[in-house]
Amino acid sequence: MMNTDKQRYLAVDVMRGITLIAMIIVNDPGSWEHVFPPLLHAEWNGLTPTDYVYPFFLFIVGVSIALAYQPKLDNGEAKKGMVSKIFIRALKIFALGIFLWLFPSFDFTDIRWAGVLQRIALVFLGSALIFLYTDHKFHLRFAAVVLVGYWILMAYVPVPGIGFPDLGGPEKNWAHYIDKMLLPGRMWQKTWDPEGILSTLPAIVTGVFGLIAGHIILHQREIKQKLLSLFYMGFVLIALGDLWQWFFPINKNIWSSSYTCLMGGFATLFLASLIYLIDLKGNTKWIFPTRVFGTNAITAYVLSGVLTVIFYNDALITNGLNGQFMALASSVGIALQLSSFLYALIYVGIIYVPLYFLFKNKIFIKL
Repeated sequence: MMNTDKQRYLAVDVMRGITLIAMIIVNDPGSWEHVFPPLLHAEWNGLTPTDYVYPFFLFIVGVSIALAYQPKLDNGEAKKGMVSKIFIRALKIFALGIFLWLFPSFDFTDIRWAGVLQRIALVFLGSALIFLYTDHKFHLRFAAVVLVGYWILMAYVPVPGIGFPDLGGPEKNWAHYIDKMLLPGRMWQKTWDPEGILSTLPAIVTGVFGLIAGHIILHQREIKQKLLSLFYMGFVLIALGDLWQWFFPINKNIWSSSYTCLMGGFATLFLASLIYLIDLKGNTKWIFPTRVFGTNAITAYVLSGVLTVIFYNDALITNGLNGQFMALASSVGIALQLSSFLYALIYVGIIYVPLYFLFKNKIFIKL
């Protein structure tokens, strides 16, 4: 039997890197007025390729937790010390999310407390604590209870002042009601927020699906058995999500139970495919750029937010560098949507430069 430890970790880095690259592409087009439809989120119910990106990252957070903390547990490291580090790391990631929202104006009167990094912090915290203090059998029970309970609450329990939930829009459900009552500061869509309080619970389940996948990777001895188990898990989750959508629509904005299962299934299949290509077949020539992003993922995300001050700022240059690029591309006959996509790719390349320096010097920024 081949030793696959190093390749296994490579597959995780590659998936994380691919996800980060996709995240930057969809977050930073040359112009929001000219974007290929697949690179936009579904407005409400429904699904586009862009809606795969965020749950894939949360899934790989869960996988990484299992791979990082199981050896510590096996070596007898005290859970108390690990817990304190977990809370500190979650707080740092959360604080980075607040920083990116405030940057560069730092208007503390208009803080959005919810956000992408903030949810990553909460999913990391919840998934890590679940991993440390429960076994893999509990992970399945936790996922089932949360997703079924969330479905019943969101679809069938009357909302105060509204009545029975209406999942055809954002403002007549329990997620919106709880956010309106409890979420301080600004909401992303003024009256509702896709990274709100209640919908973070099924998002944590996405991380827990990653824990389950990580358990399979760690405890199945033969690589073929790992792959079979992962593919089985992926197909079951996809089938469950597809069935569930008839009762609870696929919806990223409220992280519906059907969406959670469907994305967990596709993420598992994607990871299994990478393990097959990298671990079993040894196809590693193409992975280098993705590893550069994958080994400094949070750094890459923060850089993509900070550098917008230069590459998307009207104050530095008329219409901003992105606007100038769009005008130049249009003048030479490049379609506007393609120009917008090309600028996003260029932006990925710009972020790649400092990440490459960190990677070559073996500098991996761990919060």
